[in-house]
Amino acid sequence: MRTLTRILFVLLVLAGGAGLLSPAALATPAATIDDASASKLDELLALRNSAASGATKGDLINLLSARLLGTPYGANMLVGSATQPEELIVDLRRVDCFTFLDYVEALTRSSNRADFLTTLTETRYTNGTVAFANRKHFFTDWANTPRTAATDITAGLTPAAVTVPKHLNLKSDGSVYLPGLPTVDRNITYIPAGAVTDSVISQLRTGDYLAAYADQPGLDVTHVGIFVSTPNGPVFRNATSLAAYQVVDTPLREYLGTTPGLVVLRPN
Repeated sequence: MRTLTRILFVLLVLAGGAGLLSPAALATPAATIDDASASKLDELLALRNSAASGATKGDLINLLSARLLGTPYGANMLVGSATQPEELIVDLRRVDCFTFLDYVEALTRSSNRADFLTTLTETRYTNGTVAFANRKHFFTDWANTPRTAATDITAGLTPAAVTVPKHLNLKSDGSVYLPGLPTVDRNITYIPAGAVTDSVISQLRTGDYLAAYADQPGLDVTHVGIFVSTPNGPVFRNATSLAAYQVVDTPLREYLGTTPGLVVLRPN
């Protein structure tokens, strides 16, 4: 049975056969990772480095996310709660829709393992602090809390966009989705699915982060993924918990038929 091990990713400077820690390595975050994920991470970093020269952010997002197609879906992939210490998890054997985006976004800005852990921490946690209270639990946190990974461009795509004031984390019965965390007042802008016209789609870029608007109280979105323009039409690349139960490319028009609307973040 494969077991998870606690690994501190550090850069080793070899001198005279002795392994010495560089000063920069001392600040590298610790992470829980298994051997298969470590191997996959090295593969993805090599792919990113081979393509980085001249590649746009969208190119990198497409390239790296494509390599994760077929990765099995896994629910509740992170460890931490109001009563359990948060851990920095790297598990590329399976992903949920949000960790899929976490890993891809962090990989685009990383050239080695140490870079990846630092950028993953900045992507997943407000101010890069590994703690449950700092985890970016809501998709729109990516555009609202530091380090901001993306810009919300939804409102600028069409006059049909709708803005709704939300109390994130607060259910209609007064309880919360995430015990121990406060509610967050935030205006959420989305485009109703019926208003996602060809004109709207033509303004999207490969690598844009798309999300399904949540029409229930307390949530901003219910599912997230990546927009990719392909020769066969636009697709929504996502880690689905439905029949496929893996990372797949879903035709965007098909997906729009299942959601109230779209929220669009453009990666910075």
